[in-house]
Amino acid sequence: MMAARRGRSAGLIRLALYGIGLVPAVVSFVLGATNRLGADPVNTFERTLGLWALRFLILSLCITPLRDLTGVNLVRYRRAVGLLAFWYALFHLSAYVALDQGFDLHTLLADVTTRPFIILGMVAFTILSALAATSNGWAIRRLGRRWKALHRWVYAAAICAAIHFILSFKVIRVETLLYGLVVAALLAFRVYRAAPRRAKAPPV
Repeated sequence: MMAARRGRSAGLIRLALYGIGLVPAVVSFVLGATNRLGADPVNTFERTLGLWALRFLILSLCITPLRDLTGVNLVRYRRAVGLLAFWYALFHLSAYVALDQGFDLHTLLADVTTRPFIILGMVAFTILSALAATSNGWAIRRLGRRWKALHRWVYAAAICAAIHFILSFKVIRVETLLYGLVVAALLAFRVYRAAPRRAKAPPV
């Protein structure tokens, strides 16, 4: 009975996370639809969605360090936060394809093959798509141990996303560097956390 109640409570919290997490997208859309996104609305809309994708990606990576350092365990909500990162990345990509480039396949192909920050963004999105597609019970059972190995690629996605964000501006900005430093710190924590386990592993 208690387990079922906790399960329902966790489910409601996840629904609330999705609802709250999508608020920035709704607000941005409303501001864009009412012409209140400034002099360059398409660019502002696109950047806002991309920034929230990076923020939710970083939040998903913060859950394990938070548990290890403070004892606060939010692991059961990590999937929801990660899926929000994917959805915002999809919104960001859709805004770029539809609003920025107007579905111009020739320009899109040129961007994806020649512009480094676009390439990195596409790599991050491809990884997030694979992680989102396997963020369900069926995939976990089907992939077995390979599921964890696949989902470690989230760090590669975060690195690519952070560099994509930094390079998306014509000049280096303090804000972009801060996001990059946060991702670097989370990656360093992951390496530090994994070191004792590798040291204990028996020699092959």
